[in-house]
Amino acid sequence: MEPNEVKNPEHRSFRKSAFAVVIILAGCVLLLFNIGFISSELKHIILSWQMLLIVIGLISLLSSDNHTPGYVLISIGGIFLLPEIFDMRVSHLIVPAILIAIGIIILFKRMPARHVPPAPGTQATPHTAYTFDNGYVHEENFFSGSKQRFDQEVFRGGNISCVFGGSELDLTRTTLPEGNNVLEITAIFGGITLVVPCDWKIILRTTSIFGGFTDKRIHVKEGADTNRILLIKGSTIFGGGEIKSY
Repeated sequence: MEPNEVKNPEHRSFRKSAFAVVIILAGCVLLLFNIGFISSELKHIILSWQMLLIVIGLISLLSSDNHTPGYVLISIGGIFLLPEIFDMRVSHLIVPAILIAIGIIILFKRMPARHVPPAPGTQATPHTAYTFDNGYVHEENFFSGSKQRFDQEVFRGGNISCVFGGSELDLTRTTLPEGNNVLEITAIFGGITLVVPCDWKIILRTTSIFGGFTDKRIHVKEGADTNRILLIKGSTIFGGGEIKSY
């Protein structure tokens, strides 16, 4: 299915409503704290970095078609929240947390089993899954990294996810077809770099929490074809990304 947000307005409306509900619940919890309805003893649990990861994971599940990052964040936050609730040491949770995270990655991994051989001059690790299919890229990096060149005639978008990993994708040998071409990115404790032609029209619609995704092209040619747009959306959480051109 083509990843074009314009073609699925009902899904977009649902995601916005779900995000609004999360914000409303956060406000309600804070209000209950302020009026003394919830004990202050629970404040260090609810207002903690672990709970923040869980909330970010829930938002990721609601706002992205790729659910793996959300499951990973919820698991990490939940595991490291246990010492705040029960009497146990964090050191006892490290190995179980790693095993659970790996199991979730394997269980909910949405990428096809087959791997496309890297083009000359590209690199990929065994923990990188990616495909180039009919102008789309589908890539997932977990505790790994990749450096690849997209050599198909047109680039229509796709999705790139990096969790504790990184990705660099060279798009300088391809072109954009007419219309909105949507690339969804997710970077959690990782980074994504896109190398694009300097005359591409790019629109960024990303959400960043302790991270960022920026267009760092030094020379952007004027007169870009506004009928050919690359729309980059998604989220960077404790991670980041950049767009650059040679």
